[in-house]
Amino acid sequence: LCSAIKVNCSQPNQPALMEALTPVFNLSAIRPVMNMTTCTNVSTFFTMYGILGVEEKTQLLITYIWLNYWWMNELVSWDPIQCGTNKISLPRDNFWVPDIVINEFMDENTAPFVPYVYLYNDGWIHNALPVKVVSSCNLDIYTFPFDIQNCTLTFNSYIHLAMDIKIFLGKSAEKITQNSKEVMTTMGEWELLEITSHKPSTGLDDHDYIDELAFHIRVRRRATLYVVNLLIPSCFLITVDLFSFLLPPQSVDRCSFKMTLILGYTVFLLIMNDLLPITGDTIPLINVFFSICLALMVASLLETILITNLLYGSADFSPVPRWVQVFVLQILGCLVCLPQKTKEPKDSDMKPVVAQRKADEGPPKDRGPAVEGKALQELRSLGMDLQAIRLQVEQQLGGSQKSEEWIQCCPLKVRPSKVLFIFISVLMHAPCSSIMLNCSQPDPPSLLEALRPVFSLSSIRPVMDMSTPTNVNISFTLYGILGVDEKAQVLTTFIWQSLKWRNEFVRWDPEQCGSSQITIPRKLLWVPDVVINEFMEKNSAPFVPYSYLFSDGLVLDDQPVKVISSCRLDIYMFPFDIQNCSLSFNSYLHSITALQIGLILSVEEILKYSKEVMTTMGEWELVGITVKKYQLPASNGDIYEEIRFFIALRRRATLYVMNLLIPSCFLITVDLFSFLLPPQSVDRSSFKMTLILGYTVFLLIMNDLLPITGDTIPLIS
Repeated sequence: LCSAIKVNCSQPNQPALMEALTPVFNLSAIRPVMNMTTCTNVSTFFTMYGILGVEEKTQLLITYIWLNYWWMNELVSWDPIQCGTNKISLPRDNFWVPDIVINEFMDENTAPFVPYVYLYNDGWIHNALPVKVVSSCNLDIYTFPFDIQNCTLTFNSYIHLAMDIKIFLGKSAEKITQNSKEVMTTMGEWELLEITSHKPSTGLDDHDYIDELAFHIRVRRRATLYVVNLLIPSCFLITVDLFSFLLPPQSVDRCSFKMTLILGYTVFLLIMNDLLPITGDTIPLINVFFSICLALMVASLLETILITNLLYGSADFSPVPRWVQVFVLQILGCLVCLPQKTKEPKDSDMKPVVAQRKADEGPPKDRGPAVEGKALQELRSLGMDLQAIRLQVEQQLGGSQKSEEWIQCCPLKVRPSKVLFIFISVLMHAPCSSIMLNCSQPDPPSLLEALRPVFSLSSIRPVMDMSTPTNVNISFTLYGILGVDEKAQVLTTFIWQSLKWRNEFVRWDPEQCGSSQITIPRKLLWVPDVVINEFMEKNSAPFVPYSYLFSDGLVLDDQPVKVISSCRLDIYMFPFDIQNCSLSFNSYLHSITALQIGLILSVEEILKYSKEVMTTMGEWELVGITVKKYQLPASNGDIYEEIRFFIALRRRATLYVMNLLIPSCFLITVDLFSFLLPPQSVDRSSFKMTLILGYTVFLLIMNDLLPITGDTIPLIS
């Protein structure tokens, strides 16, 4: 056993406190306990800020979380009155940090880096950082698109046993779920249902296992996109196929019509292929539904072939047996509500009447003598021709009667298909003066040498009195709008960011040192941990290593930033939509008592400069920029300050009007004018089916232009 390091400050300010903490920094390689048998208890919780996507084929869930860790450093404590503060923010590298990982993490954390942690006078350390989690998840997509996924994030130490590190829940799971739903900005394909926690109890000795804490995240897929773009069109096409049996087979080529319909359905599935999930484990039920619909269309085509054969070839068949007529027409016909055919008088019933009339008329010779003229001979010749025609018609009527008997039995083959379709459809921070630098000569090397004591204080916030907040002023110029991802609900922009704050540890005489300003590497100075809340990736813009330091202590830090930010997109009015996305600047760790945020330029100047320098003239146009300042509660109960810029963007609709709306109007106009075609000489149904096929191919070509999102269906769709 040994006692903790008692930190004694020579003055109640930050430099004195940091100097007193140096022995603690030298012990950052070991677990901060006085007795090695003491377990370090780590409290953890997170807030889920966004659900970025799910990859069914690789079984991955991509989320963005704000992660918090709390643990006790037994090697440090100080008197807050003697040292002037009860907490101080310092670089994370100066302390021991628990090796807690997420077991399901499958990639590098590409979220923006936060370098600082908070150290409290009683030894507690608060470590907060954003994490982009790419985690494995066992996905079950059988009920796609109405599926609910349950994914797990398991927190544990990678090497320390339970006798060294134990993990506990910092907040209740209900509070984590509530906070996550309040701050979540992505409104894409997935909706957060709930977050639950579970701490497995092994019953083993602490020497034998690694302690862990599991969070179960339940997310539900928003099915509107798939219902509108997949299920409803498929039902439309199968309905058209069923109604095609109402077409008269004598005057319309049903086979060509149904073959065109099958081709159109195949092209439709080809268009919507990107919407269907890809996985090698389970076949979604919707895929089975599509296969059955296609099979019904093929069966319908085969039935049409059979009907056509009966219609044109049944004259050569033998008459329908009496028992078949009774079984099919009277028994099965009643089950499917087949209407009975009305009886018509046969030719045999007319023969006695004709014979009686001939008998009443008597033979021609009894009428008396008549002169046979030329007209009479022509009448007799015409009568003989009519008699020959009558005999031929009687022969055809005999075959037609048999055909009608077979054809009347045939609808029973069609009706079970309708019943089968209906069945399948049902299934789916002492005061002190600042440091005055003395330069030996008025040149940059002398100034740099005089600045070295300042560089040694780069780990602490540059104020002489810990109760003095650091004022950080912000400005940016929007240089380019690179794109919008509707499905992931992400906006990609390129900005020139400017931060300006005062370093109270430095001041020099410009005449003595030969310059009023100097550029030095950013890493030699303290830099505020100002982040953009909606930032979902690392900054991939070119790195600028230098900052300007002025003689009065003012620091100007400019750097380019490629911002990949979450944005709640509403594409209902696509392509005439205006999106309002936000960029929220705030300190990730410091509260309002330590860091306050302001503006360098007015919003009007930011908008003006952005429009002047913007080089991208693509799909999106900058409409306006507004700003609002907020004071919000942090997870530890403190208040932090945030400046939120609202960026209004308008989509340029010319491309979509020319390539989507106008061609669609042309095709629908052709369809309307098709009613002017004479039905007696033109097969309208085949013409319209070909038009539908053409429109389907048109949608296939234009598919990449249509937005994809799981929350809202555009009016154009």
